Amino acid sequence: MSRDNHRQPVVTLTGVSKSFGPVKALDDIDLTLSPGECLGLVGHNGAGKSTLVNLINGTLKPTHGEIHTPYARNRRDSGIRSVFQELSLCPNLSVAENLRICHGGLSGPGWRTRAREEIGASLSRIFPGHDIDPNAEVDTLSIAQRQMVEIAIGFAPRGSEARLVILDEPTSSLDAGIAGQLLEHIQRFCDDGGAVIFISHMLGEIFQVTNRIVVMKDGRMVEDRATEAFCHASLVEAMGHVAQQAHATRRTAEMLGDEVLTSPEGISARRGEIVGLSGLAGHGQAEALARLYLDSTSGWSARREPAMAFVAGDRPRDGVLPLWSILRNASISTLNAAARWGMVDRRAEAATAADWQQRIGIRTNDLGNTITSLSGGNQQKVLFARALATSAPIVVMDDPMRGVDVGTKQDVYAMIRAEAAQGRTFLWYSTETEEVCQCDRVFVFRNGTISAELSGAEVNEERILAASFEMQEN
Repeated sequence: MSRDNHRQPVVTLTGVSKSFGPVKALDDIDLTLSPGECLGLVGHNGAGKSTLVNLINGTLKPTHGEIHTPYARNRRDSGIRSVFQELSLCPNLSVAENLRICHGGLSGPGWRTRAREEIGASLSRIFPGHDIDPNAEVDTLSIAQRQMVEIAIGFAPRGSEARLVILDEPTSSLDAGIAGQLLEHIQRFCDDGGAVIFISHMLGEIFQVTNRIVVMKDGRMVEDRATEAFCHASLVEAMGHVAQQAHATRRTAEMLGDEVLTSPEGISARRGEIVGLSGLAGHGQAEALARLYLDSTSGWSARREPAMAFVAGDRPRDGVLPLWSILRNASISTLNAAARWGMVDRRAEAATAADWQQRIGIRTNDLGNTITSLSGGNQQKVLFARALATSAPIVVMDDPMRGVDVGTKQDVYAMIRAEAAQGRTFLWYSTETEEVCQCDRVFVFRNGTISAELSGAEVNEERILAASFEMQEN
């Protein structure tokens, strides 16, 4: 990037507010972002972060105030890129063809070859050693690979240099090694004069990669300070929810009930046990969970008495019904149980949804709104409510905390432990070691098989990482 790019801000917001009808999503925001800055944007789900970035990237227009991007005639050629938490790739197109959608310069004879070269180079620059084929259809990729492609498209040249890249929960589907590659690239990008807005509920990443942090609460900026001016405790306090760290009290086999399941891979679980599945992303954990869930729910009897409930991490693909209301998304798993003479009891349905809205803290003033009106974290809460409201004795969770803020995570950990104490069993796959360490027992996967079974004091980050990278002796 040229030295001229360092002379003025990338974007400036002055007195910006945004309202949706009577609801004020943002209130009087003043913000300036300069070249070379990595700005951490934090706040609980519904604090206004997504609305703010959609104003900056031009998706929304402010109700009041001004947004100035000095390098562009319009927002399309401003060099502002967005990588969203909810993946936006077209699943029926190849990786290279998805680049073409946002790259008008790829046209004419041979554009596919140029697209393959550009996206391949961007992937290799950010994620050295990746195994993503630019010709592969997106629908064949894992959620981690799709996240990598989305990020690579965000940083790709696309006919003009990227000046500001907005990353919304970019590591939520990535394991620690791949996430580390991304954080290193962000630092290089900012050192070269680029700017990044980094949104994450993983506060360790915020402290690692940013040089400035803005805290949002209820649509307002409540803090704007250099990263070194915060510590973990002060940052969480500024967000408005002093989250108590959950310390897992692991239970031994003698403290649990009888064995309730076994799998061909060697996974087993007892009544009331929280069983974790860990290891590097893409090593067979999600596939093992899917086989267990489908085998237990495909029979006729499962339609009346569900053997398992499911909490999806990939919301758009496996969880959310986007055309339905929050109420219907939360209650669909319990409609059978609430039916009377074959008819849905709407009063019971509404009462169940309202109960779980309060218990799990879904932020909405109307359960009749479409689920897409919620933030990503609140959509995830609806999926938890859908599963926990059932009578299923086993709950399968496929990396369920994607995009959930730190305070809500602690609340969910406590809820899972309370449900387990009542005899419900949990199978929990997570890419976050912190979450896996909440479990009573952990199976670590490598290359599609179990490389280690850990319990008690063995369940710690060091042992999990060792088993992820090297097969352990029996």
